[in-house]
Amino acid sequence: MNKQINMIYFLLAVTLSSACIETKSTEKVTNKQAFHALSKTDTLTFSSGIRAIFQDSKGNYWLGSHNEGVSFYDGKSFTYFTTKQGLADNQIRSIQEDQYGKIWFGTANGISVYDHGKFTNYPAKNNLALVDWHTTKGDLWFYAWEEDGINRFDGIQMNYLTFPKPKHANPDNAFGVTGISKAKDGKVWIATYAALFSYDDKTVNTYDAEKLSLEADERLHIRSVLADSKGRIWIGDNGLGVLLMEGDTSLNFSQKHQLVHPTSKKRGEHQSQAGTLEHPFAIAEDADGNIWFGDVYTGAWKFDGHKLTNYPLSYHPSKPMIMAIYNDNRNHLLFGLADGNVLRFNGKTFEKHF
Repeated sequence: MNKQINMIYFLLAVTLSSACIETKSTEKVTNKQAFHALSKTDTLTFSSGIRAIFQDSKGNYWLGSHNEGVSFYDGKSFTYFTTKQGLADNQIRSIQEDQYGKIWFGTANGISVYDHGKFTNYPAKNNLALVDWHTTKGDLWFYAWEEDGINRFDGIQMNYLTFPKPKHANPDNAFGVTGISKAKDGKVWIATYAALFSYDDKTVNTYDAEKLSLEADERLHIRSVLADSKGRIWIGDNGLGVLLMEGDTSLNFSQKHQLVHPTSKKRGEHQSQAGTLEHPFAIAEDADGNIWFGDVYTGAWKFDGHKLTNYPLSYHPSKPMIMAIYNDNRNHLLFGLADGNVLRFNGKTFEKHF
């Protein structure tokens, strides 16, 4: 009898073990099938907008779309990755590479890391929120979507850090992250809709409407930030235009250069007129130290330290919105557009790059 019972337990154990093996095998086969089914094209086929551009240490390009996933370009063809291959979401908001050559993607629904043909995902908030930022470390920072904080990866886990909100914050304002820029002095500058934050590995500083010297009737709606090579902080506000912090002073750069229309409502929902710089969603610095702004309605602007030059994008005038500006490894300045194309500035005008 005992021998029969033992045999039954043995057969049951073998059955359960086999079931587990079959389950794991199915997952692996499905994953391989998904990667074998990757689509490749000779030209870039995105149509939903380019939100992120990145060139890795091997010279390959990674292009993040608004809702079609990621495209990998090796100099010969474009390969596409979506949620079918393991991406957390098909909207890509940021791309970066770590010291081991892994490629990290900030998406609209979590963080994905690509390593040797496999994606590993991290949710927007996978642990308790931390108030003390200095208890964490790491050079990889990620958006936390509409949450009131930011994610920082320490090499093992993703840490969710909450913002110290201004005391008199408008409850209608959101603190979702819209831009991240690392300064040469090591500070990390973090743009949110309602305020700008900086962190130097010791202290989190907050820059709200009052600190940025806004008028009483002006409301922040920040969409981009750049810490440039000269130590200046450029802030792109959706409605107010470009704000500039230099040392202890701040001013409305667009207004100073008469690029805010007299009748402007200074709100993001109102379209700006030609010749204005009121909605800069992208800011970047080129190899010569020029600062570039991508406006939603009026194309690209270059500031050479003395004058501003406007380059209306005639390539696709019905969709002039610039969603990303990127300086690649060869100092080519690339512009990701809302129509899914990538343009390159050749020194005089724009030409299609991808």
